[in-house]
Amino acid sequence: MNEEIIIAGFGGQGVLSMGKTLAYTSGIVEGKHVSWMPSYGPEMRGGTANATVILSDELISSPIINAYDTAILLNQQSLDKFEPMVKPGGLLLYDDNGITRPPARADIVVCRVSAAREAAKMKNTKVFNMIVLGAFLGLKPLVQFENIEKGLLKSLPERHHGLVPLNMLALRRGAEIVVRERAPEVEA
Repeated sequence: MNEEIIIAGFGGQGVLSMGKTLAYTSGIVEGKHVSWMPSYGPEMRGGTANATVILSDELISSPIINAYDTAILLNQQSLDKFEPMVKPGGLLLYDDNGITRPPARADIVVCRVSAAREAAKMKNTKVFNMIVLGAFLGLKPLVQFENIEKGLLKSLPERHHGLVPLNMLALRRGAEIVVRERAPEVEA
């Protein structure tokens, strides 16, 4: 298994922590090789942020990649920038809140999750990123759901450990509400 992932959106959406949780779960809890490379602007909230995550059974030669197996895109700027970088046959998962031009490529799997709306229904916008992560893991179960809890306990400061049950609920909810919009046509 080798999965190259870009997670991108605005600062404050939990982009970096989503990637960190995935990396901790895969690497520390499940013993796989991982790379987590965050990138963000100088703004604390509202600027752009992204994280490249590589999960692999083999050693990872470089964290720098130009094409992704999966893109998890949470705003229009990220969609515009990273949609062309998804490998043919790859997965593009997006939150539809604030998207004015949805993904257009026909050679990739496109899935939508209404994570912002679901977080509002759950009365806690801080679980937005766990809803998105749950949607991703529902589509590509690269790590076991039950191990995410262990990954959260490793990656979150201890003062936030009380939020782990809510995060696990959000994770499961994301897997339930993800919608597959389009898949590439396969020639017979």
